[in-house]
Amino acid sequence: MGLLSKKDTKLILDPLADNNPITIQVLGICSALAITAQLKASIVMSISVLFVLGVGNVVISLIRNIIPSKIRIIVQLTVVAALVIIVDLVLKAFAYELSKELSVFVGLIITNCIIMGRFEAFALGNGPWRSFLDGIGNAAGYGVILIIVGFFRELLGSGTLMGVKVLGDPIEKTGLYGFGYENNGFMLLSPMALIVVGLIIWVQRSRNKALIED
Repeated sequence: MGLLSKKDTKLILDPLADNNPITIQVLGICSALAITAQLKASIVMSISVLFVLGVGNVVISLIRNIIPSKIRIIVQLTVVAALVIIVDLVLKAFAYELSKELSVFVGLIITNCIIMGRFEAFALGNGPWRSFLDGIGNAAGYGVILIIVGFFRELLGSGTLMGVKVLGDPIEKTGLYGFGYENNGFMLLSPMALIVVGLIIWVQRSRNKALIED
């Protein structure tokens, strides 16, 4: 018998496609709009949410039987806030410039509806191991969309990936710029993130007709 049962595997794989928190559940859209103009920021935010949701789900699961129902939201927010502080301190220590760019948005992880939703819908009713898998799966599903959106927005909006020029130099007219290509500055505007997410949803539902019926 493998480490993961079919049900456990489903907890990880479902959020990556058929139950993605952004494209199917329509949660966490704010960060998809706010920080995906750069691929690096998208990756860092994805890793941050992966840590917070994975560890947070385990903590909430471990203490679920001793949390008074009337203050469970406050307890959940306290757990998330503590984990976000850890993420913020690590970013300041190892990626200070990026931490300044993401400072406000990292703080908003505290109120990320995906995190609070998984606490309420899963961690409060399941054991630590399954809660951990659920957290990892949903965070990964969230991160995949952020990285895809960040990839296309930075590539088409700035002509770079991870800050490195990949389409050539627009001033010296090298690479694609030599053929008359110009960066689509609209891709750096927040509404374009919605359009990219919309295209992902369209592709996803075109491949899986059951999602349209739902």
